[in-house]
Amino acid sequence: MKIFLKKWRQLSLVKQIIVGLIIGIVLALTIPEPVKPIVIFGSLFVGALKAVAPVLVLFLVMSAIAQHKSGHQTNMKSIIVLYLLGTFLAGLIAVIVSFIFPVSLKLGAGAENMTAPGGVTEVLKTLLLNVVDNPVNAIVKANYIGILSWAIVLGFALKNTSDTTKTMISNFSDAISKIVTWVIKFAPLGIMGLVFESITTNGIESLLSYGKLLVVLVGCMVFVAVVVNPIIVYAATRQNPFPLVFKCLKESGITAFFTRSSAANIPVNMKLCEKLGLDKDTYSVSIPLGATINMAGAAVTISVLTLAAVHTLGIQVDIPTAIILSVLSAVCACGASGVSGGSLLLIPLACSLFGIPADVAMKVVGVGFIVGVIQDSCETALNSSTDVLFTAAADYRKRRKEGKKVEIKQTA
Repeated sequence: MKIFLKKWRQLSLVKQIIVGLIIGIVLALTIPEPVKPIVIFGSLFVGALKAVAPVLVLFLVMSAIAQHKSGHQTNMKSIIVLYLLGTFLAGLIAVIVSFIFPVSLKLGAGAENMTAPGGVTEVLKTLLLNVVDNPVNAIVKANYIGILSWAIVLGFALKNTSDTTKTMISNFSDAISKIVTWVIKFAPLGIMGLVFESITTNGIESLLSYGKLLVVLVGCMVFVAVVVNPIIVYAATRQNPFPLVFKCLKESGITAFFTRSSAANIPVNMKLCEKLGLDKDTYSVSIPLGATINMAGAAVTISVLTLAAVHTLGIQVDIPTAIILSVLSAVCACGASGVSGGSLLLIPLACSLFGIPADVAMKVVGVGFIVGVIQDSCETALNSSTDVLFTAAADYRKRRKEGKKVEIKQTA
């Protein structure tokens, strides 16, 4: 047993996760009904990540701002530009692909009992209200926009406090980061439970009738991940982007794919940024921010499903309207974290651009929930891994301009 544990610890986290994935699939295929002792591993893992992430974000951001020295550039402007550009291009790619490979839907699935936002104004209103949310309520409900706003305000308020106070805040931040590393060590067990539950509960039979839709959705996301994002990174860094792209997909995207939560993946992304040697003052703010506004996967989902409804109903779309849809999907995607239900419930908003009735649009949302087993996993993997990718790209761009050597650090 000691030899086994020693060899297990020598494996990288990604290899451990792959082992957990394989075991989960084997158990799901051999055991037909969900077994609670196995399922609980996945629930505990995601629950632990979601529990520690809000507190981690609060103290990391607050500590980074409180200890920030004047004259030290955090590079946030470049990162925000990359976030918004990536989200818009993802929506645009989804629109183009949807015209090349039009998808029609059988709108028999219902989602009439769900409430979607009435317009962009309502989405923006929700976001602004989240900014001024009660700090305790923001942490309890994992409202990351509210947590970020309070962390920033408290950080600036603490800038002129004594070094002892700043050290205490920094120690709290380090302690919570340590807890995160303990939680992440249980990722293989968590992934095993999540995969087992997903296969035994949902199966793959219900997805077969929506195969073309899934191919378009996943295809767009893969294209964004391995073509569009590398082009953006190359434009920023002027060096081969693929080592960084694949590292982010492997060490952030895999975990996000199974947890299906950008919020739960924040600690994983923080750890990856640390391993890559990025500026802590920057990534402690950019990673939580990316979990709320860097939503390329959500932009793809909104665009593809909206145009699927358009093609189903035989509505003609001109080029200017298609471009407007790309912009609207990007804006909606940035606001997805502030709306209950995420990106799927913003589809009726985009459908309203074409005059599609709300009841029909909500049936499209119902289809989205059916394919969500795969769609949501791929969307989260793209969203979360891109947070690290663009943060690193902006950091490397800054170093290149300063004449420093840029090198992607190898991780264990």
